[in-house]
Amino acid sequence: MKPTVFHNLAARALSAALITAPLPAVAALAVGAAAPDFTVQATQGGKVFTFSLDAALKKGPVVLYFYPAAFTKGCTIEAHDFASAMPDYRKYGATVLGISADQLDKLKKFSVSACRGEFPVGADPHATIIRSYDAKLAFMPHMAARISYVITPDHKIFYKYRSMSPDDHVKNTLAAVRAWVQRHS
Repeated sequence: MKPTVFHNLAARALSAALITAPLPAVAALAVGAAAPDFTVQATQGGKVFTFSLDAALKKGPVVLYFYPAAFTKGCTIEAHDFASAMPDYRKYGATVLGISADQLDKLKKFSVSACRGEFPVGADPHATIIRSYDAKLAFMPHMAARISYVITPDHKIFYKYRSMSPDDHVKNTLAAVRAWVQRHS
């Protein structure tokens, strides 16, 4: 049976709806939960190294943010925002790490251009860390949702923020870092 004009139009409409519909994210880890430890191949300013959450937490809080894909509009905006705010994060002794399911070669370029060499991004192509932080997209489990965590040196989730919009991740995580530092000063 040959598809009719109606079938072709219906298929196109369904495809368009699926492409443009927002994808729900899976629930995030709860505030107060233990932050899963990990090491990841990361890059900062194009230089590759192994990032250890445990080692970073010995220096202070860690802002761990997940994003869907390097070089997409929202992810580039978010990376620029984090890069611009790095002097403030450093003032509070915080480390920032972005993670996506992208390959390390792609992230080497992203770390130079979008992140401006200011903070590292980690490659999680098998989505192992993404899954351990409940940060995967529900219908695309190989991709990360846009979610940010503030993790304290006792390996606990102090703050979480989930929104597919990149707009408030920096503002919110910086406020959470500031609040944690003020409580522990």
